Amino acid sequence: MSNIVAIVGRPNVGKSTFFNRLIQRREAIVDAVSGVTRDRHYGKSDWNGKEFSLIDTGGYVLGSDDVFEAEIDKQVELAIDEADAIIFMVDVENGVTGMDEDVANLLRKVSKPVFLVVNKVDNAKRSEDAVEFYSLGLGEYYSIASINGSGTGELLDALVEALPEKEEIEEEELPRFAVVGRPNAGKSSFINALIGEDRYIVTDIAGTTRDAIDTKYNRFGFEFNLVDTAGIRRKSKVKEDLEFYSVMRSVRAIEHADVCLLVLDATRGFDGQVQNIFWLAERNRKGIVILVNKWDLVEKDHKSMKAYEKVIRKQIEPFTDVPIIFISALSKQRIFKAIETAVEVYKNRSKKIKTSQLNDVLLPIIENYPPPAFKGKFVKIKYIMQLPTPQPQFAFFCNLPQYIKDPYKRFLENKLREHFDFTGVPVSVYMRKK
Repeated sequence: MSNIVAIVGRPNVGKSTFFNRLIQRREAIVDAVSGVTRDRHYGKSDWNGKEFSLIDTGGYVLGSDDVFEAEIDKQVELAIDEADAIIFMVDVENGVTGMDEDVANLLRKVSKPVFLVVNKVDNAKRSEDAVEFYSLGLGEYYSIASINGSGTGELLDALVEALPEKEEIEEEELPRFAVVGRPNAGKSSFINALIGEDRYIVTDIAGTTRDAIDTKYNRFGFEFNLVDTAGIRRKSKVKEDLEFYSVMRSVRAIEHADVCLLVLDATRGFDGQVQNIFWLAERNRKGIVILVNKWDLVEKDHKSMKAYEKVIRKQIEPFTDVPIIFISALSKQRIFKAIETAVEVYKNRSKKIKTSQLNDVLLPIIENYPPPAFKGKFVKIKYIMQLPTPQPQFAFFCNLPQYIKDPYKRFLENKLREHFDFTGVPVSVYMRKK
């Protein structure tokens, strides 16, 4: 479970450039799928082996400056509530502004580590100008230039030093299912329908993520922890529909889960915010089940379900091997099927395939459809093995790994799915030098 670091500050101080700089290094290695940075405001980074999640609050604000002032207060409060450490970015070109002072007033009351970062310091003159930021009353500051990265090393050293150690939760290894989705999609009703008046609940564990509630659920021979993001206490001053808020909430729950049950409102569709949460789960390599709730409220004929499903699958390409279940939390329609499916996805995610079996099945297929030759060089895949990771990752050993492009990797992934059933689970394919 990684720490969350939030970047706050007024517009145009360079938060996004800094954010991109930090996650780039990592995303470039981890993500072989194109288009994974669809959600520009959330990423993972690590420094000196310490991993943390980074949230750029700036990306959530639209509108004029006066709209912005109210929004920025909300965001800073959110960051204070939700993050483990806060980077407050200011800009040496503009000096201290009224808005910076407002943010500083909020941050001075905080007990969490706050790092004042003066950006765009790229020469000695500007280095002298930066001194005026002492007036914000936040103590020492870090001078950086996020465009070329100078100064970021010292800042990151101090940041990871200050992040609290996350206790690894070593309870019994029960699968963890997180119920996520945008506000009002019916997450609470779904959980109530599952747990209802039934007395099958073993225990209520107080929120392990300090804000989500875990319910140990034991029914029909399934035992697992249900992580409820809907029940997270409402924060005063925060509008429940703030996009940033539900993403921040989902981040914690998703990182903590094995399988995410993504609940969406059938009357609203698979909109941008639901997609953000989907890609968040995909990028964290979690199992995913999509639950289309309130299906009883949709006007339909015998073709509706297929058509609706097709629209969703189009949106989640190339990762389309995901179960989609139409439910009604109110009438309890198919809610048990939702849980059965989540259990299957959990099993798929922890599946281990023998090396001999992998090679017996896939090498003949590769023989028939070898990777395309590149500049007259032939790529030969000699051997395949599954890596010892919590989720399915496969290494294909070959003579020229650098010449195998994404389309062929997708072909290999599809063959793995065809023969070994990884429905609902992101599969990673790596090419290694033999």
